[in-house]
Amino acid sequence: MKPKQILQATTLLAAAASLVMSVYLYFSGDEVFDRLNGIFVGVWVPSILSLGAFLVASSKDR
Repeated sequence: MKPKQILQATTLLAAAASLVMSVYLYFSGDEVFDRLNGIFVGVWVPSILSLGAFLVASSKDR
């Protein structure tokens, strides 16, 4: 695999893991604190995807 493909796969994997963890945290507990943690982790998904897009766009084609 090329480095650019590895970067894309890693970014998507990290975003998917964040989404799964967010859903787990949101629905795992009954307390407000658990739901707020789920929402907080869910906000990471667009941030991870934005960072990945920036890194892929700024990387050289190899």
